Amino acid sequence: MTASGDPPLVGVVALQGAAAEHVAAFRRLGALAVEVRTPGDLDGVGAVALPGGESTTMSHLLGTSGLFEPLAERLAGGMPAFGTCAGMILLAAEVLDGRPDQRCFGAIDISVRRNAFGRQVASFEADLDTEGLDEPFEAVFIRAPWVERIGSSVKVLATVSPRSTLQDASATLAEGPDGLKYHRSVPVLCRSGPILVSSFHPELTADDRIHQIFLEMVGASVAR
Repeated sequence: MTASGDPPLVGVVALQGAAAEHVAAFRRLGALAVEVRTPGDLDGVGAVALPGGESTTMSHLLGTSGLFEPLAERLAGGMPAFGTCAGMILLAAEVLDGRPDQRCFGAIDISVRRNAFGRQVASFEADLDTEGLDEPFEAVFIRAPWVERIGSSVKVLATVSPRSTLQDASATLAEGPDGLKYHRSVPVLCRSGPILVSSFHPELTADDRIHQIFLEMVGASVAR
């Protein structure tokens, strides 16, 4: 809640991807939510969501729309943000396989790999045991990234074990104490301060609990 007692306004960047689905999820939870396409649309916004899509395209559109710099300034000032799939890539500190001209905000200290779970045909769903939720969350992964490095300020809320049919399965192998290689779980839901990021698309399900986690983070941030 804001100082006036009203729920904060959440702006959903609507340059590409499932922006309307994010807006609908926030509104189902009683939050005020609007689509953001220009710098002026950020007026009055107290938190932001960056949806899935194609991260290099979204990075380009953020530049041509004039949104990148004002959004970067707001994020640097502590504005809460929720990034899903491509949105996670844009909020990350490092994109391991990004294009040389790809820009990201560095809002959360993680390194991510784009399309790490494989191409569109490798899309899948998984029940995630998620910190803060009593029941598993059915997550939808579509050309999803994963997190390969987390900084000391980052808390992992959910992980998933990649399938052995991955394009680069070796990237998920870790050596056990017996010297054998095992598939390790990779982080797919992380938070750091007012920033929440997910590899998957919670907006494509009828389960709004991940959005609720973010709104609770926004409320805590405003209360401070």
